[in-house]
Amino acid sequence: MRRLGSVQRKMPCVFVTEVKEEPSTKREHQPFKVLATETLSHKALDADIYSALPTEKVDGTCCYITTYKGQPYLWARLDRKPNKLAEKRFKNYLQSKQNSQEFFWNVEEDFKPVPECWIPAKEIEQLNGNPMPDENGHIPGWVPVEKHNKQYCWHSSVVNYEFEVALVLKHHPDDPGLLEISAVPLSDLLEQTLELIGTNINGNPYGLGSKKHPLHLLIPHGAFQIRNLPTLKHNDLLSWFEGCREGKIEGIVWHCNDGCLIKVHRHHLGLCWPIPDTYMNSKPVIINMNLNKYDHAFNTKCLFSLFSKIDNQKFGRLKDIILDV
Repeated sequence: MRRLGSVQRKMPCVFVTEVKEEPSTKREHQPFKVLATETLSHKALDADIYSALPTEKVDGTCCYITTYKGQPYLWARLDRKPNKLAEKRFKNYLQSKQNSQEFFWNVEEDFKPVPECWIPAKEIEQLNGNPMPDENGHIPGWVPVEKHNKQYCWHSSVVNYEFEVALVLKHHPDDPGLLEISAVPLSDLLEQTLELIGTNINGNPYGLGSKKHPLHLLIPHGAFQIRNLPTLKHNDLLSWFEGCREGKIEGIVWHCNDGCLIKVHRHHLGLCWPIPDTYMNSKPVIINMNLNKYDHAFNTKCLFSLFSKIDNQKFGRLKDIILDV
């Protein structure tokens, strides 16, 4: 299978979008909607969208695995944002779009400080060695997930740096209709981006775990390929999302041959998300931890140990899994 692209910047929509002045169903307090027109975008066409690989867009928070302190580490998304003065200046510029002059950022003075370990995301534009903000005025980047950092406790629950493994959800290698939760070596995931989903992430649209027994998992981007996607027409995609079992997902991400990623969200088509019965929860899932190969025992209260107690068990759907301490 070809190496899929990683999510290092905001993905453009497959269609040209337009702004409609009515309350957003995606973001609370946003007084407008961003909706797809019926015209394919130039970025999609330039990236040869017709030969791209369509995959499920998973609703979580973006993560990245790369080296830190000489070993593979999980990194959390942290965008560097402008300070109040620069943000006000940028908003005034956006509201006066007739201004033909380009907006000028002073990266050293206009942005809030970030931790020393912060790194900019790949693929973002650089000027004189400085990473430049995107069209939203943010500089996408990453911070390493330290073991005892409470801010990223749900991130750290899915990795173990002593054994260098991560808790990953993907298709079973021998059965595409079966999901598998397993402990995957971090080295196998190097330079990949993944989505962290679970109880305390983005309102938990997949219904995982509970407040008493929270459950979080990593899903590599592009892990869930879409097999029977209709033609790239607005109405056909709308019908697919509304009427097909496989269409009960947050959106689609196309992985193009040039590494470009193109997306469409249900909200682009005027559809609701989250929804009651997701496609991810329509498949059975098996636990495949196989922790016996490790010399030392895992902490008894960590997710790895809790999953090992139900190793090789099969569940009708993800949200049926209950991890009891």
